[in-house]
Amino acid sequence: MTDKTGWWRSAAIYQVYIRSFADGNGDGVGDLAGVRARLDHLADLGIDAIWFTPWYPSPMDDGGYDVADFRDIEPLFGTLAEAEALIAEAHAREIRVIIDIVPNHCSDEHRWFQAALEAGPGSPERQRFWFRPGRGPDGSEPPNNWKSRFGGSAWTRVPDGEWYLHLYSSRQPDFNWDNPEIRTEFEDVLRFWFDRGVDGFRIDVADGLVKDPHLPDVDDGDETPFSDQEGLHEIYRSWRKIADSYGGERVLVGEMWLADASRAARYLRRDELHSAFNFDFLVCPWDSARFRDVITRTLRAHDEVGAPAAWVLSNHDVTRHVTRYGRQEDTGFSFANRLHELPVDRELGTRRARAAALLTLALPGGLYVYQGEELGLWEVLDIPDELRQDPVWARTNGTDPGRDGCRVPIPWSGDEPPFGFGSGGAWLPQPAEWKAYTAEAEAADPASMLSLYREGLRLRRTLPAGELEWLSPGDGVLAFRTGPGFTFALNFSATPVPLPPGELLLASGPVDGELPTDTAVWLRS
Repeated sequence: MTDKTGWWRSAAIYQVYIRSFADGNGDGVGDLAGVRARLDHLADLGIDAIWFTPWYPSPMDDGGYDVADFRDIEPLFGTLAEAEALIAEAHAREIRVIIDIVPNHCSDEHRWFQAALEAGPGSPERQRFWFRPGRGPDGSEPPNNWKSRFGGSAWTRVPDGEWYLHLYSSRQPDFNWDNPEIRTEFEDVLRFWFDRGVDGFRIDVADGLVKDPHLPDVDDGDETPFSDQEGLHEIYRSWRKIADSYGGERVLVGEMWLADASRAARYLRRDELHSAFNFDFLVCPWDSARFRDVITRTLRAHDEVGAPAAWVLSNHDVTRHVTRYGRQEDTGFSFANRLHELPVDRELGTRRARAAALLTLALPGGLYVYQGEELGLWEVLDIPDELRQDPVWARTNGTDPGRDGCRVPIPWSGDEPPFGFGSGGAWLPQPAEWKAYTAEAEAADPASMLSLYREGLRLRRTLPAGELEWLSPGDGVLAFRTGPGFTFALNFSATPVPLPPGELLLASGPVDGELPTDTAVWLRS
C-alpha cells in the first residue's frame, strides 16, 4: 500500500459498529466475516480508512466497550487470525484500519479486576483500580458524590465493604492511571496491534483517564476532577512516540467531549494526538449562524496547534442526524435529553442530511461517516422495551431510551428484514420501510443518498486545497470558498435564494437557477 504523507489530515473514515454491519455466520450478530464480505461496498464508497468499534472479548454489557481482554477478538465476531486477514484485505484495497482502544476502564470480567476482588483491601491488585472505603459510620455511603454517565452513582460496593469507581456501567471499573502498571500495560497493547498492521487507534473517553487523586465531591454537571486533567498529556506523548516508531504514519484519534475548543486542541500538539472528533459540529442545531460559528472556532483552535479538524455528523452513541434534523422544535443533540418524544419529519430530515453531507465533505480536514448514514438511515425509535440492550436504558429505569436506535443492523438487499444482513435474522429489529434504503436499491438509483455520498467522496479528492474564506450572500445562507475555483453554499433560510455564480459540480437536491431551502451546492467558480 502506498504511503501518503499526512493521509489522516484529509481522510474520509468510515465507522463500522461490528455487531450491526454484516453477519457472516448466520447467528444474527455482525462479525468480521461479514465485514470482509462487504469490503467492496466501502471501496466503492470511496473511503480512506475504517474505524472499528471494540472487537475484543467482552460480556457485551456496553456493546463491547467493557473489554475483558485487550489482545484478542470477541468470539462472536471471529478470531485473531480473521482480524489479521481483514486488515490485509483492507490494505489491499488501499483502505487503512483504525481500531478502538478503551483505556479508561475494562470489564468486571477482566483478569485484573477479578484478581482485585479476590485479593482484598490494600492489595497491589486493587491499586490498579479506584477502590476506596465508603463514607458514613458504617462505610455504607459512596466515597464521593460522582455520578455515572450512564445514570446512578459512579460507585459500587463489593462484599468486603470497599467501593470501586466506574464512570460508566457498574460492570466497567475505571483503571487507576496513577499506577505505572496501567501505563506499561496499554503501551504494550498499542504495540501488540501495531505489530498486526493496524494503522491507528481511536481512544475512547480520551479526556477521562486521569482523575484528581483526592476524589473531591462535585457540583452537578462539574466533571473537572475526572476530565481534562493535565496528567493526560504525558500519557499521550508516550503513546505518540510509540506510534511514530512504526512506519506508514500510524495515528491516534481522541474522543473528547470538551466544551472549550482551545483546550481540546491542546491534545493535538505535534507530539500528542493526531486528531480528535469535533463534537461541537455534531451537536450543532440546524442554523446557519451556529454552524458558521462552530466551524470558525474549530478551524481557529486547530490552526493554533497545526492540526486538522475532523468533522462528524453521527456515531454509535448519538441520535442519527436524519432524525435530529427532522425535528422542527430542536435539531441539536444532548445526552441529557435525546428528545425522542418530539415528532420527526423524515422527509425534512433527509433533505437536510443530504445538505449536511455536502457541507461536511467540503470542509477542510478529515471526516467520519457512520455506517448507514450513506444510506440515509434514521433513528429507530420504536424498539420494543424487552429488546433494548443499552445499559443506559436499564440504569435510568427507562427514562433514557439509550443508544440502540442508532445501532440497528443496516440493510443490504431484499424486500424484507433482515435485508441481507445475514441468514439468521438481526439482533435488533429493522423497520420494514428500509426495503427502499438497502445498499442494493440505492446503488441503482442515481438520486439516492448512497449515490450522493459516492459522488461527493469522489469529487472531494479533486477539490482545491486551501484556507476557508467566508462569503456573505445573504441572511440564512452559509457560503465559503476553499482554494481557488471552489465555492460551497447551503441555504438555511425559509425561501429560495439566487444561486451563486459558477459551474454546478454537485447539489444535494434539485436546483434550477435558485438555491432552494435546505439545499447545498458545490460550484466551480
